[in-house]
Amino acid sequence: MNRNSSDNGTDHNTEKIVDLYTDGACKGNPGWGGWGVLMRFGEVEKTLCGGAAETTNNRMELNAVIQGLKALNRPCRVRVHTDSQYVQKGISEWLPNWVRRGWKTAGGGAVKNQDLWRELAEQAARHQVEWFWVKGHAGHPENERADVLANEGVRLAREGKS
Repeated sequence: MNRNSSDNGTDHNTEKIVDLYTDGACKGNPGWGGWGVLMRFGEVEKTLCGGAAETTNNRMELNAVIQGLKALNRPCRVRVHTDSQYVQKGISEWLPNWVRRGWKTAGGGAVKNQDLWRELAEQAARHQVEWFWVKGHAGHPENERADVLANEGVRLAREGKS
């Protein structure tokens, strides 16, 4: 498991630690997509899912984390568990350089999914976040539940209910 943390110096409620297990899914890439979040605070759990048409897996992975962070009513400590190296490396390694370069990649091109990266950075800044990468489809129970939720998001999107 890889771990990175980000703390912007904001005063956070250190008593409340929320674990977010997130996943994205896409049937076709682009195609119908879904995102899922399992939120856990102690023994309390909440699940979220949604989806979209003509999207990508990376956009759904980003949306899962964004929606999980948005669902938190006040700043707190958050542990985000994702099987997406794109999300984990993006937020902890690439984002500072993208911002420094005016949202350009090292090769000079525009950063893909910039709208979602900006929103993720904004949501993450509200909290003290630790980022954990977990291997996908490797029997991690919470990640598997997030995967089921993401696939439910695909179904809801196809049915026009998301």
